[in-house]
Amino acid sequence: MAGILSPREEDIQKMLSAQVHIGTQNSDHMMEEYIWRRRADGIHILNVGKTWEKLMLAARVLTAIENPQDIIAISARPYGQRAVLKFAQYTGAASIAGRFTPGTFTNQITKQFREPRVLVVTDPRTDAQAVKEASYVNLPVIAFCDSDSPLAHVDIAIPANNKGKLSIGLLYWLLAREILRMRGTVARMSPWDVPVDLFFYRDPDELEKAEETQQTFAAAEDPAAQWAAAAAAAAEKPVTEGFEQPLLQEQQWDAGLGVPLEPQPAAQPGSWDAAQPPQPNAGWDAAAAGQQTWAA
Repeated sequence: MAGILSPREEDIQKMLSAQVHIGTQNSDHMMEEYIWRRRADGIHILNVGKTWEKLMLAARVLTAIENPQDIIAISARPYGQRAVLKFAQYTGAASIAGRFTPGTFTNQITKQFREPRVLVVTDPRTDAQAVKEASYVNLPVIAFCDSDSPLAHVDIAIPANNKGKLSIGLLYWLLAREILRMRGTVARMSPWDVPVDLFFYRDPDELEKAEETQQTFAAAEDPAAQWAAAAAAAAEKPVTEGFEQPLLQEQQWDAGLGVPLEPQPAAQPGSWDAAQPPQPNAGWDAAAAGQQTWAA
């Protein structure tokens, strides 16, 4: 392989950490050339070097397609649905995540009828219907194949672990990155700014727990924020805002007489000049009597 397409050490480390090389206990006779050895517990180990070579070959084939929409990535396995969607998003290809509707490639009456040029399959066993229909319409198939995957109607087999969520996400991330590098969209010497975590499968239960945790923290922080906002508003606004201004003592009026009330001097014990308490039935007669006294 050319030096520019040769794998780097960090790429190999990512593949080993994601367990791309881990196969199954069973093996297909057509996958023997991609198997490196078998462990003591019966697990087959795939050749990572051949995995990288087939990834580069698949990237060269997909880059030659002029219209990216003619490429369809399919994954019926839940672990690969998010990776397929992200692969289609960054490369411009089409995707079918979830159940494959029979007749998509052969029945022209269906609303979902498509005529792609290349098919990218996550697992030839799980996506057997798509691979079978592709053989009817002469579609080349690129598939991620494990040690026990059938290679019938598969044109380019990429030996890799197609059952682990980390492995599937990393494989689609590497394939998308190489396609963009061959197109010239991404510089080869600079790292791709898209993290590989976006291609990994995320459990819905874990997402719900994370949302509940965030809502709990938000609910715990809201009362404190409300109290802080209320304290800031109280510091800026006057205290009497929203209430009536209290009247002074000389501005208070008696409801019956309409005369301002004057403070009464405190009565001294034993003094004849002590103010008499107001009579309840004095009314206007008492005021008139006072005027006659002054007139006399």
